[in-house]
Amino acid sequence: SKLYLRIKIKVFMRQSHSVDGVQANKDASLTADYGQRTSWGDDDPSVFVVTRVTGLQGEYQICNGYGTTKATPILRNHWSTYIVEADFRFISESGLTAVRIPVGWWIANDPRPPAPYVGGSLKTLDKAFKWAEKYNLGVIIDLHAAPGSQNPFEHSSSKDGSQDWGTTDTNIAQTVQVVDFLASRYAKSPSLLAVELMNEPLAPGVSLESLKTYYRDGYNAVRKHSSDAYVIMSNRLSSPDPTEFLGLAGGLPGSVIDVHYYALFNNMFDTFTVQQNIDFIKTNYSSDLSIVTRENGPLTFVGEWVAEWKVPNAAKQEFQMFANAQMDVYERATFGWAYWTLKNVNNHWSMEWMINNGYISLKN
Repeated sequence: SKLYLRIKIKVFMRQSHSVDGVQANKDASLTADYGQRTSWGDDDPSVFVVTRVTGLQGEYQICNGYGTTKATPILRNHWSTYIVEADFRFISESGLTAVRIPVGWWIANDPRPPAPYVGGSLKTLDKAFKWAEKYNLGVIIDLHAAPGSQNPFEHSSSKDGSQDWGTTDTNIAQTVQVVDFLASRYAKSPSLLAVELMNEPLAPGVSLESLKTYYRDGYNAVRKHSSDAYVIMSNRLSSPDPTEFLGLAGGLPGSVIDVHYYALFNNMFDTFTVQQNIDFIKTNYSSDLSIVTRENGPLTFVGEWVAEWKVPNAAKQEFQMFANAQMDVYERATFGWAYWTLKNVNNHWSMEWMINNGYISLKN
């Protein structure tokens, strides 16, 4: 179980004590101390190639770092307390009509998901549907993390910044099976509004060809169980062509194209003033949305946006102007928009906080 430092480093991570389990040796090797039986094979969740070590803080890291025994009560407590029935009542009373709920691919194996994940997320989704039905809300099931990870970020449950979805037919087929499972389970619920086949696939790691194949197969998997649930297809991040799925989606009734707009994740926003941010929304994002919103094309959905920016010390009124400018533009999307997210420890990322404190006023 020795590990030598090379260009690519294969690390044997100890699930319960990922730091204590690796020891540096004088000969520039690392010795891994793993407390359970392991094959050390590529199919072992404790063994993976490290391509980027930066501070990912996703569900994989929680489960792999704490280990099953410790991670289980932590996550189950989070699932049972962070979003509760009162939140669905708040959503309905605030004038919103639907919720977009992110899920990971391992939910299809609940209550015994593959290591290192822990069971319990499926029961949580079941409760969400019951609450949505009670308060007459639609539910968009959003596959936020696909097998192999469709982008290198923690929200795709990437182990270490790697992105391997679509590199094999196996994980494409597995993703279709997850969609089939979810559509089958909730097809009879009056609250099932849509199934989003994948959140934020990143180009060029996710190829156009593989994603088109998956979107077509995923659409068919939903249609096996529901004739009226919408099927949402997310545009690829970093793709130069926002129209690349219009042809495919246009030929599949009930399809929706998802686009995400943030005035944050680009250096050009670093020096923008309040007015420059608002003008960018009204000009650039308005134009981008109009390109994909066509009279005879698929519906369009601004699946994520937030009233947060890089303007220092902005006043409440300026945040209100920024939020209103975005809602004025995004309401032109023919399927609607969704704020990221309902609750967050950072106030401006929390729609609940923004509504309760008068930063966002929803139109009747």
